[in-house]
Amino acid sequence: MSSDARFDAIDPFDLPDWLGEAEVTWAAESGVRRGHVVTGLLTSPGHEPIPCDLLAVDPAYPTAVVPEQVRHDAHQAWRYGQVLPVSRDGRLTLSVPGTGFTADLVLEAVGRLALAVGASVERYSVLLRIGAERP
Repeated sequence: MSSDARFDAIDPFDLPDWLGEAEVTWAAESGVRRGHVVTGLLTSPGHEPIPCDLLAVDPAYPTAVVPEQVRHDAHQAWRYGQVLPVSRDGRLTLSVPGTGFTADLVLEAVGRLALAVGASVERYSVLLRIGAERP
């Protein structure tokens, strides 16, 4: 992935209502040890799944993974207890400070999404895939 990917801001209140009302699971489609992007889906019984990825915004070598404005906004949102949701090439993406993911960081990011859509974090669950570490 490179910084030439398209990023558009997303207002959490423009997301489907069921994200704030139903029991929601974020399920990883790739392993958390695989690098700066973890692909996943938001699901709830009776609702169409929503692709939702996690993106660590700080890797900069050999090129930056996000434009500087996205990186800045992600750090600013995180500092204030929020997460920056963007559309990355048409997929909902949670922009998170850092260079990779741990289980705790995934839980924190998804929990912040729950709060952003007005849901209790108790209504959200996370299903992780471990994945192999990159050399």
